[in-house]
Amino acid sequence: MPQATQHPARPVTLENHAVRLEPLAIEHVPALLAAAAGDRSTYGWTHVPDGEPAMRAYVEAALALADAGEAVPFATVDVNSDRVVGSTRFANFEYLPWPAGRGSRDRRPDGVEIGWTWLAASAQRSPVNTAAKLLMLRHAFEQWQVSVVRLKTDRRNARSRAAIERIGGRLDGVIRAQAVGADGVLRDSAFYSIVESEWPAVRAGLEARLARP
Repeated sequence: MPQATQHPARPVTLENHAVRLEPLAIEHVPALLAAAAGDRSTYGWTHVPDGEPAMRAYVEAALALADAGEAVPFATVDVNSDRVVGSTRFANFEYLPWPAGRGSRDRRPDGVEIGWTWLAASAQRSPVNTAAKLLMLRHAFEQWQVSVVRLKTDRRNARSRAAIERIGGRLDGVIRAQAVGADGVLRDSAFYSIVESEWPAVRAGLEARLARP
């Protein structure tokens, strides 16, 4: 298996036939603004910056986390149009307190969260999200060799929860009053995970979905 000998929170480009995840940069702000400027009716439960100051602050905050080694943020590019259609990221790396000599030497994470994902209205219900999740899950499980990938969403976000479940996420539980929702209300968060032993079946399912006409 591939060896991960560097800290994972470093820029990387992931690409397949449908999507390219490229390291987020301040230069992406105009394209992200355009992506977020379409129909925003599906963003009720999702934090999506509206307007140039908010988008610039969003990107700057993500880059600060990246500089601190706490996140790997991406701009999501539809390869068929070569257009930025949203953003996503890895964050919340988990390092368990293994005994000396195991796990800590190469800074390989035991777990990671995939989240902060949003797409332009024009890219929703397209292969982009499935293709992006396949890339990110493959990188997490096969390059970083994590034991678990976590995902979470607003408990009220039925669409997001269904999407997580379609890719193979299993509900771990709901934590009440866990965060401030996109609507400014204290939200309950539904937590999901995919563990290493489930990855082969999840990967096969995602690949089959992407192979459909």
